[in-house]
Amino acid sequence: MPRSFHILLCDDDPVVHESLGLYLDAEGFSHSSAYDGTAALEHIETDHPDLVVLDLMMPRMNGADVCREIRRTSNLPIIMLTAKGEEIDRVVGLELGADDYIVKPFSPREVIARIKAVLRRIADPVEPGSVLRFEGLEISLDNYQVKIDGQPVPCTPKEVEILHLLASHPGQVMDREQILSKVWGYDYFGDTRTVDTHIKRIRQKICTEESPWGLYTVYGVGYKFEMTGRSRH
Repeated sequence: MPRSFHILLCDDDPVVHESLGLYLDAEGFSHSSAYDGTAALEHIETDHPDLVVLDLMMPRMNGADVCREIRRTSNLPIIMLTAKGEEIDRVVGLELGADDYIVKPFSPREVIARIKAVLRRIADPVEPGSVLRFEGLEISLDNYQVKIDGQPVPCTPKEVEILHLLASHPGQVMDREQILSKVWGYDYFGDTRTVDTHIKRIRQKICTEESPWGLYTVYGVGYKFEMTGRSRH
């Protein structure tokens, strides 16, 4: 992996910056620090980081609001940190468009491994077939965009990746663990309900009763993308 990536650390705890900073230095990453949410957004504008490590609970502006603000205009990779362990916090972080989620206390080695996993997906060349086209529907990993009848549909990066994964294999059922492994790139320790949340949001954005495509639940197994045979015209 190239050594030129720049990481923005956003946390109000100086110990987090010190510990992660040492590991980032050892891996050859450059990095900068923000200690509150407002400063985080300012650093994003000035530093142009390749990835943000973002604490959920910060002064002035919390991590959830920072994440929302970033996602209004950017697909900048985000790894959320939080001291809370409840599942609802994990789901909220991922619903907001975070690429990953780590609960404190954490091992700095684990954070570095997660950073590398996210950046590896960015660094890898886009595979053939990265743009999928169906009747009235286009799913592109080139620019992380979904279009219906030529009009862009706002989707988070993970929503685009899940939809692209399922649409790449029409009619094939994938279980939640497969989707987590292929999209997030590692074992999610059984927290599979985040897949259900993402599928629900994708359906709300692209599926109607008239759509010639659909995301279907195969109960007890998983999900599949399938053409319905209906025409949009």
